[in-house]
Amino acid sequence: MNLHRLLLDRQDAGKPIRVVLIGAGKFGSMFLAQARVTPGIHLLALADLSPERAKAALTATGWDEAQSAAKSLAEAEAQGTTFITDDAQAAIAAGATEVVIDATGSPAAGIAHALACAEAGKHIVMVNVEADVLAGPLLAERCRQAGVVYSMAYGDQPALICEMVDWARACGLSVAAAGKGTKYLPAFHESTPDTVWGFYGLTPERAAEGGMNPQMFNSFLDGTKSAIEMAAVANATGLATPSDGLAFPPCGVDDLSFLLRPRAEGGLLEGKGQVEVISSVERDGRPVFRDLRWGVYAVFEAPSDYTARCFAEYGLLTDPSGRYASMYKPFHLIGLELGISVASAALRGEPTGTTRGWKGDVAAVAKRDLAVGETLDGEGGFTVWGKLLSAERSRKEGALPIGLAHGVTLTRPVAKGAVVSWDDVKVNSESQTMAVRREMESRF
Repeated sequence: MNLHRLLLDRQDAGKPIRVVLIGAGKFGSMFLAQARVTPGIHLLALADLSPERAKAALTATGWDEAQSAAKSLAEAEAQGTTFITDDAQAAIAAGATEVVIDATGSPAAGIAHALACAEAGKHIVMVNVEADVLAGPLLAERCRQAGVVYSMAYGDQPALICEMVDWARACGLSVAAAGKGTKYLPAFHESTPDTVWGFYGLTPERAAEGGMNPQMFNSFLDGTKSAIEMAAVANATGLATPSDGLAFPPCGVDDLSFLLRPRAEGGLLEGKGQVEVISSVERDGRPVFRDLRWGVYAVFEAPSDYTARCFAEYGLLTDPSGRYASMYKPFHLIGLELGISVASAALRGEPTGTTRGWKGDVAAVAKRDLAVGETLDGEGGFTVWGKLLSAERSRKEGALPIGLAHGVTLTRPVAKGAVVSWDDVKVNSESQTMAVRREMESRF
């Protein structure tokens, strides 16, 4: 409750938090819209592979042209303006940089930027969940050893879920389940960038007019993004993953505490303390009453009869036993809320959620029968979707992580619905991304 006051103190002292944002896409643009008007924050640099896209993002979010006219990082620091660059590594290394935001969505880029932050002594806010799930345990450890914060991005669903889990546990309540909502039907796993817009009720032309990326939106639809986000939550909180992937049960907010409890007690879960994503539509396509499509939730258990009685006295919706109750947030505002992570890292030295271990992984699964010689096209593409597995199962089965299932060629056929393994593909074992992933697997 004190972040705004601390930001004002930094502003009054003439020492704003100097931030480097890498990636001028939707998430980054939403942060730009708020950073412009948030006290105590100075956007030192905006790094993007396309400086023109970076300029367009600043214009679209209300920045005056003079605010981004700096010719160098030194000039931006001295004038309190912003330097646009395509050299993210130089911006990270700049002496004035305090917090770096990776909003690229590229696992390879995210890993490289996190390692650079650890080496340069800069806090990093990892919007890039793809990189976090691929190698987060190792990246977070490197940052902790360097004395800097490695943080999830507040406003994105994983950080908001972690906040709820932390709240419950800090109150002495055990967490039965935590997760988010989405629109899900089993057929979505087979969706490709060519079919995605029909599921969203859009024409390809309308989607193109809005600048919508079909592969990215297909990742949201085919279950991959949900799996990645729940793996991140499991790795940050220690919650378990379902044994055979997310079940996506249809569930509205009024039924959270009833359905998301153990099967042995009348619910749908394999056991207590796991992640799960709930669907906003029934399996026949009917909308769920009071769905949580855009939100997050946590279900928690009373440790005593007295606490359960308090749940009833204060109006919590519970299961029939009165012991399980829930809380939820019906929305998430992604980049609009990202400043919370920036302020928390710089002013408190605390992450808004961070990877602590390797509990969950996301394996590439064939969308159709795949032949020898085919090249996988990764998250949201035509060939594979991402399935949430326990880290133990993933390692035992030699599952190829979805974050490395792009641009690799199959050396063996893979049947539709089967997990792609390391032995099924030819990979570049010399890449930094591969080396970091392999080190993470051996360490954790």
